[in-house]
Amino acid sequence: MPDPTDLTPLVTRLDDAPVEGELDGDHYGAFYKVLTPHMRARGGKLGLVWNRVPPGRAACPAHTHRLEDEVFLILSGHGTLRYGAHRRPLQAGDCVSCPAGAGVAHQIVNTHPSEDLIYLAAGNREPDEICTYPDSGKVMVRGLGVGRLERTAYMEGEPERPLVLDEAGSAAP
Repeated sequence: MPDPTDLTPLVTRLDDAPVEGELDGDHYGAFYKVLTPHMRARGGKLGLVWNRVPPGRAACPAHTHRLEDEVFLILSGHGTLRYGAHRRPLQAGDCVSCPAGAGVAHQIVNTHPSEDLIYLAAGNREPDEICTYPDSGKVMVRGLGVGRLERTAYMEGEPERPLVLDEAGSAAP
């Protein structure tokens, strides 16, 4: 457990934070810096990430959150917010709030032809988060590491006779 009086790991300088991320295909991918790397080690859930999205790209697919609120503050560049069926242009100074549990997919895309879109993203990280991806039909269940689920009838695939009845031996009817 870290020393609670040691302030050194509590401060991250933007210029010193390591750049992470990669480009995926022609239209996805971004680069980011985690500005709160020691938050979880001290029991916290809140995170703040600096994001740089190149022109014509989205950092991630459109998605919903069941448990995690997200807030985005546009620092520079221009983009478009997709929020369900709605679209809204974004520019420096805009702050986007995406509440958890709304069931509305959100996504930020850099729509500028030559300028990077830079924004801060803040949110809580829940170990049991569930996200849906309406464009692909994927479901992310963080605790299970699952990426795609199918809707089935409640009893589909269950044995005709509960297995525990066979395990109970002669006590089973």
